[in-house]
Amino acid sequence: MIDFDRRFGPDDARLPLTDAVRRIVAELTSSSASSDEFEQACDLVERAASILEARGHARAYSGAEASLSDHQDSSFLDFSPLVGPLNPLAPPIAMHLADDGSVVGEAVFGSAYEGPPGCVHGGFVAASFDEVLGFAQSLGGHPGMTANLQVDYRSPTPLHRPLRFVGRIDHVDGRKIHTVATLHHGDTLCAEARALFVSMKPEVFQRLMRERRRDDPGDPADRAASAPDAPPH
Repeated sequence: MIDFDRRFGPDDARLPLTDAVRRIVAELTSSSASSDEFEQACDLVERAASILEARGHARAYSGAEASLSDHQDSSFLDFSPLVGPLNPLAPPIAMHLADDGSVVGEAVFGSAYEGPPGCVHGGFVAASFDEVLGFAQSLGGHPGMTANLQVDYRSPTPLHRPLRFVGRIDHVDGRKIHTVATLHHGDTLCAEARALFVSMKPEVFQRLMRERRRDDPGDPADRAASAPDAPPH
């Protein structure tokens, strides 16, 4: 099952690095620094990227949301673009299981997620619903992948404010898992969603795993070996 309470060791430097990248992204959306200051920052970021690119690349990849049907380790969620604490693209959404069995996701979206002025882009709202309901449907015992997602936007979703997603299973019909969710800012209903998930057949999941491993970029040496030859000087 999903581990809602994953913890990282105090010496895991990936967390502060990820937070630092989020800060850079946030600053880029509003900073009025000078060109010289942007160049200085760019040089530092380029140096950091070069350090990481020069090292090996490996990750214990346990699949997609449907891998939860095998009750595998959910460490892959660390890199989710919505909830992943190790993915700087993620706000991240903090997930937990409520006493009534529903899944609750709480987040604050910064300026990088802006759509209409002062509001979260509707695409990020939809993606967040998909993630929250993906957690919810996995609790049914035979989780799958999204087949359909419908979002009704009720009022603007504000940036820089605490938001609360709540998702649950509505009913199950064979391999079809029907789910529902809401998004609130305080007492204000911002959006509602309904999603259909279809339990994945084991052979489909295994095929996706094979394709994922085949397409893994590997470490820099592997990338260099597969790169086209440089043109002659």
